[in-house]
Amino acid sequence: MVPTVFASAYTIFPRSRMMVITPLIGLVATLAPTIGPTVGGTLTEAFSWHWLFFINIVPGIIVTIAAITLIDFDQPDLKLFERFDWVGLISMALFLGALEYVLEDGPRWDWFEDSTIALAAVVSAAAAAVFFLRVLTAGEPIVDLRAFVDRNFAVGSVFSFVLGIGLYGLTYLYPIYLSQIRGHNALMIGETMFVSGVTMFFCAPIVGRLVTRLDPRVMLTAGFAIVALSNWQMSYITKDWDFWQLFVPQILRGFGMMLAIVPITNISLGTLPPDRLKNASGLFNLTRNLGGAVGLAALNTVFDKRIDLHLARLHDSITWNRPSVLEALNAFAARIPGSDAQAMALKELFVFTRMQGVVMAFADVFLLLSLMFVVFGALVWFMRRPAAVAAPSGGH
Repeated sequence: MVPTVFASAYTIFPRSRMMVITPLIGLVATLAPTIGPTVGGTLTEAFSWHWLFFINIVPGIIVTIAAITLIDFDQPDLKLFERFDWVGLISMALFLGALEYVLEDGPRWDWFEDSTIALAAVVSAAAAAVFFLRVLTAGEPIVDLRAFVDRNFAVGSVFSFVLGIGLYGLTYLYPIYLSQIRGHNALMIGETMFVSGVTMFFCAPIVGRLVTRLDPRVMLTAGFAIVALSNWQMSYITKDWDFWQLFVPQILRGFGMMLAIVPITNISLGTLPPDRLKNASGLFNLTRNLGGAVGLAALNTVFDKRIDLHLARLHDSITWNRPSVLEALNAFAARIPGSDAQAMALKELFVFTRMQGVVMAFADVFLLLSLMFVVFGALVWFMRRPAAVAAPSGGH
C-alpha cells in the first residue's frame, strides 16, 4: 500500500505541488510507527493487547469501501497472467520472507547456532539466487531493477535504508529502555514516545516550505546531523533518565527524521520518468523496510554483545578488597531486615550491576547510531541536486 501511495502521488500531482504532497505522505509514513507505542500502550492499558489487532478492523473496512467507491482504477488486463513471472514472484517471496525470519529471530536464538535459523538462511540465499537470475534474464521480470541505474535513486535508496534503521530502531530502543530500566507500563511508555510523533506532526508544514527554498541535500544533511545529535545526547543515558531527560532527544529525533525523509523522497523519486515510478516506489520503500529489519537485528546483536562485555568487566571489578563494594553491600543490607540480609544484599548488588551493564550497552548502541548518521550525512553530497521546481501559483 505504501509504494502505491508514493507512486500515485508522483503520477497524479505536478512536480510544482510536491512540496505540499511529499511532507503529507512522509508524515503518514513516519508518524504511524512513531505514535504506535502511544496508541498501543493506551489500548493495552484500557482494554487488552488483543485490541492492538482489533483496532485495525473498522478503519480497514472504511478504507476498503472508500478505495472501491472513490478511486478510478484501470480495467484489469487478465491476459497479463499469461506471461506473469510466477517463478520470480515465488522466489522473491521465499527470499524476503525467509530473510525477515532470520533477521527477526536470529538475535534471539544465537543466529546460525539454531538449526531453524540456519535452514531459513539457506532457503533465503537459494531463493535470492533464483530471484536475481530471473530479474536479469526474464523478458518481463516481477521486479525491474533498472531504476538503480539512476544515481540519485540508487544513493537515495541507501539513505532510505539508513532512515529505516533510525526510524524503526529508535522506536524499538526507547520502549525497551523504559520497560527494562524504568519499569514503565505500556501506557507510560506511549506517553513518553508521543513527543516524537507530535514533533513530526508540527514540523511537516515547516519542512514542506523549506523544500522549495533549500537545496534538498542541505536539508538531508541537516536532518541526519540532528538525528545524530539526538543519539549522541542519548549516549549519556543513565538508569535515572525518564520523560524530561528524554524530551529534548525525542524532539530532535522527530524533527531530524522529518527533515530527512521529505527531501530523500523527492531526490530519489522526483527525477524518474513516470513509467518507472510504480516499480521504483516499491523498491524505495522496500529498502526502508529492509533497513528496519536489518537494523533491528544488528542493534539487538550489538546490544546483547555489549551487555555481555560490560557485565564481564563489572563483575571483574567487584572484589571483596574494594571498599566501595563493601560499602554498597552494607548499604543494601541495612535496608533489609532479617538474618539473611547479607545474602539478599549480595543479590541486590548483582541486580544493580546488571542494570548498570544494560544501561551502558544502551549508551553504546546510541553512540553507534550517532556515528552512523554522521557518516551518511557526509555522503549526501555524492548525490546530484535535482532540477529546481517552480513554486505553485496562487490560483486554484
